Amino acid sequence: MIRGMELLWNPPLSEAWTRFHRDNSGSLQQSWAYGEALRSLGVEVVRVVAMDQGRWLACAQFIARRILAYISLASCSRGPVFDPQVGLEQRREFLQRVRQGLPVKTFKVPLFSPNTPRTDWDAQEVKGMHRVLTGYSTVLIDLMQDPQNLRADLDGKWRNRLVRAENHTELRFFFQPSRAQLQNLLAREMEQRRSRGFFGLPTDFVTRYVEAHEKPAQAFRLAWVEKQRTPIASMLFLLHGQVATYHVGWANDEGRQANTHNLLLWRAMMELPQAQIKCLDLGGVNTRDLAGISRFKLGAGGRVITLPGTFF
Repeated sequence: MIRGMELLWNPPLSEAWTRFHRDNSGSLQQSWAYGEALRSLGVEVVRVVAMDQGRWLACAQFIARRILAYISLASCSRGPVFDPQVGLEQRREFLQRVRQGLPVKTFKVPLFSPNTPRTDWDAQEVKGMHRVLTGYSTVLIDLMQDPQNLRADLDGKWRNRLVRAENHTELRFFFQPSRAQLQNLLAREMEQRRSRGFFGLPTDFVTRYVEAHEKPAQAFRLAWVEKQRTPIASMLFLLHGQVATYHVGWANDEGRQANTHNLLLWRAMMELPQAQIKCLDLGGVNTRDLAGISRFKLGAGGRVITLPGTFF
């Protein structure tokens, strides 16, 4: 055992957690507000912090659910969050001690899905563990680049659609933490789910995520386009530290024909840095099951990363 590493289970340290998460560019799934939103919906959330003489080394947030009467599945999605100075041996010890000490009442199945790109990751971190799922892929866009470089990185066809959308002079663009527009989008999202038969986090999650912040502006931005004062497309970005994650989007037939999602995403890329956002995470890329939205995300430029997978 490495001397000095102390584990704190379920610590009431929301401000310190949020600061550590922000400084180390943690994922949405590891943010304090994400856990609080799910907890308010009745989901069991378990948190742990590793410290050494008051210095934070790591934090991990598990979402637990019972799959049988005696088995609890506890998933640390896109985590833990580590201080970059923490070495391989300390990372490995942290994972092992957390696996052994996870305070879940029933027989526990702890799952870890490291958030390090597979190309930069050392498999020795999970020595003794077994991969049970392949790695999640996403697109990360560095918003600290010059806008000209961001524009140049766009796929040619994607950029042409953007230009066509920009030429629609009757369209008006908005980018605000509007609660009214958010509720409109969530209602549209429910309609989309029913009509297309797909599932995701409950739409109430977004409302609870916003409520977990002192101010709405800390939690989200909504980009939307209006034509003749009527919204025809919108996109929701959830904020966590220095990162924004694309969550859901909607467009009616007129919005799709006008390529409004290209316009919304591009304008969001220009606006998010004003909210101290340095990176945009476009979310999952799955070219087999979600080919259309995946092509859209890939066409926006950025760095495609694949994570190592999920381990037990």
